[in-house]
Amino acid sequence: MKTISFLMLGLLMGIFINSCSNNDDDDGQHNGNTTGILIDGTWKVTVFQEDNTNQTTHFNGYAFEFKSTGVLTATNDLLAMTGTWNNGGDDSGNKLVIDFPTAADDSPFEEISEDWDIVTKTSTKIELKHVSGGDGSVDLLTFEKI
Repeated sequence: MKTISFLMLGLLMGIFINSCSNNDDDDGQHNGNTTGILIDGTWKVTVFQEDNTNQTTHFNGYAFEFKSTGVLTATNDLLAMTGTWNNGGDDSGNKLVIDFPTAADDSPFEEISEDWDIVTKTSTKIELKHVSGGDGSVDLLTFEKI
């Protein structure tokens, strides 16, 4: 009888351990490998919506490069902007934090200097949103690989 009890206990433990296995699949909702995705290539802004106003055209012609060192550059034929980026989480989920510290107050780069919630991500597209702490308005930002 003890042998059967030990066998049953071993079987149940094996099932339990297997059901607790680590799932490394990236479903686009979790942090997964956001850094690896971003540093692999050049990106463009395909959506920037602030206060329900589409302002994507402010970033036409800009190529964004996320460096593994945390440096973020945005360049076009006339201008190069340098900032920083990092990704991490807090209690509300995974974030992409963008900061262009030298951008003028009315610059579109100042407007995207935020802590963005990662909504979805693939190897070629990252969709972000930011909810204002002041008035609760929602801004949207999408990067797509060039």
